[in-house]
Parts: sequence; structure tokens; C-alpha cells
Amino acid sequence: MKYLLVLGREAKISLAELESLFGSQQVAVLSEQLATVEAPRLSLDRLGGSIKAARILDQKPADFLATLPPGKITLGFSDYSPHATPASTWALALKHKNLLKRHGRNVRLIPNQKTAALSSATAHHNQLGEKLNHLEIIKYRNLYATSIGSQNITAYAKRDQARPARDAFVGMLPPKLAQILINLATAGQKSGLVLDPFCGTGVVLQEAALMGYAVYGSDLADKMIDYSRRNLEWLATQSYFHTKSQSPAVQLEVGDATKHHWRPIPNYIASEIYLGQPLSSPPSSIKLKELQQSTKTLLFAFLRNIGQQIPHGTTLALAIPAWKRPDGSYQGLDILDEIKNLGYNAKKYRYASFSELLYYRENQIVARQIIVLRKK
Repeated sequence: MKYLLVLGREAKISLAELESLFGSQQVAVLSEQLATVEAPRLSLDRLGGSIKAARILDQKPADFLATLPPGKITLGFSDYSPHATPASTWALALKHKNLLKRHGRNVRLIPNQKTAALSSATAHHNQLGEKLNHLEIIKYRNLYATSIGSQNITAYAKRDQARPARDAFVGMLPPKLAQILINLATAGQKSGLVLDPFCGTGVVLQEAALMGYAVYGSDLADKMIDYSRRNLEWLATQSYFHTKSQSPAVQLEVGDATKHHWRPIPNYIASEIYLGQPLSSPPSSIKLKELQQSTKTLLFAFLRNIGQQIPHGTTLALAIPAWKRPDGSYQGLDILDEIKNLGYNAKKYRYASFSELLYYRENQIVARQIIVLRKK
């Protein structure tokens, strides 16, 4: 089946995630916002980097809409074509509403107010693609698709904000970024043990558990292990797992990632290393060099340590810091050659270079550079 994906804000990271899960030959880029994927099935809940998913139609939208079961229809249109406007999209929506009304159907249209495409939040709150006869038709040039859902921002917010143990000082890893790291590390494998050696409050462990992996967390601080344990115990009480037996195996322990020995050996590593102290403005050139060196020292000590313990072919997906410069760009670590000397190859993607895997919010001083490594 062929799917249309609306990519998230960091589109290059979204594409790398899709390549990891489905293979680069199954992914095609339509525009800066859109990609297609050939796959037997697709679950948007597993994707951290895509904000909408839709099945591509092999018939005209009017013919598809005519096949809907009885009952009221809630309908939205989104047009991602280059010259689409809110007015042109609304005209398209009205045209199809009138066609349906002539067939005796009751239709509620979701208005396009400021953009030619509905936001993922609007689509989610109206359950477009998620509930019977709640539909979003997505258009790109001559291609049409029907939505199967939008990113569940309500569930993300609950998993992020309702956890009993949170600590802003150690950084607040977004659950959807944790999903991306896990997908980059596992490449879609359905089972195995995911290790987070800098587990903090356990966001990566939480998301890996929800995907069905066994999880293994370690951290230098006793407090963080306690926080991870409390958060994973909370997760097990929620409605994510139908029975207690479905809750994945969890192992937590205090350990310095530069020296620790992990047993059992993990199948995948997904983690965010220490991002350093919070900054209110771009660091000076001297300060930047200090930050880069301290990060490199920690990262390389960890890679040397774990490299002695994991088998060849093991994949590590890591978030490391990158710092905003006065010109608005971000500067991370130039470490490709040194990584090779440590016994790793940086994974290459068809649609994203090593330096383009950058995750940040507007006005954020410390961004996250995503690196994906494979043990030689």
C-alpha cells in the first residue's frame, strides 16, 4: 500500500526515521513537507517525526466519498500544492460537500482559516481519519489521499506532563524525539532489548516500552534511577497495556556510562547524553570550544566503553548537543573521522546528511544533534 506522510518541523529527521523503518527505496520525497512510503501497513502512533499519515487514493475523491457508510460526515480538506490558498482549498471542500448533499448526505466541513492545509492539531481534535466518517482529504498537485490520523498531541502531552517524576534541570526530552531515536536505533525490528545508558527520568525507556521492547536503563545519579523507576511504574498503571503481562521487562541500575558493564548485552542503544548547562545566549567562541571539548570527552569515553561490550552491527542513536551561534546557525561536533577511529561508522541516509539531523525549537540555544552509529 502507498501512504502519504506530512513531515514534521525537522523534515530531514522525519525522512531519516522513515528510511530506517521502511528502507530508503520505499521512501520518496514529494516536497519539503511531504513524502510517500510503500509499506504493507503503517502506524502513525509509532512515528515521532511525521505529523499526518494518509492512504493514497486510486480514485477521485468524489468517488471515494460516495462509498462512505451511512451517517453524518465530518470532512476537512488540506492542499499542500505549491500555489494552494485557503480560498482555493475551501472552494474544493464546498464542491465536495455539495456533491454529497445532492446524494442526501449530512456534511460538516472543517474550515481552512489561515492556511491551505489544516493543522495537525485541528485534524486531531476533530478526529479526522480516526473515527468513522471523520475524514481529511489531502491533496498535492494531482494526488489525493485520505487521512488515517494525525499526531496524537494529547497522548504526547499526557506522557510528558503527567509523569510523577520530572526534572527540568536534566533536560526535558520530548516523547516524540525519544520515539525517533528508538526507530533510528531499531530500524523497525519488532523485539529486543533497548538500552539507554543516560536514562535520566526514563523518557526513552517509556517510549520503548510502549513499542513493546524490553528496556534497560542506567544513569550516574541514584535520583535519576529512582525517577525512571517511578515513571515506568506509573506507565504500567495507565491504559497503554491491556494486561499486566503485556508490560515489557524493565531493568534499571546506577552506573557511569564511561565505565559501566551492562548485562545482558543490549540489542539497540538509544539515548540523549548530557546536554550541558542551560544557556540564555549563544556562547562565546572560547566558551563554545570548552563545551565542545567536554561533550566530546564524555561521548568518546562512553563509545570506547560500550564498544568493548556490544557485537558488530549494533546501532546506536544518540542525541548530543549543538550550540546556537550569533548568526542563528547551530554548531555541533565535527567528529566523523574520530568516530571511525573508535570503531564506528556513521549511518548514511538518502535524504539527510550527518549535519542535517538537528532537532531544536525556535530561540533554543542548545539544540540536539542526532547521530546514528553502527559498531564495525
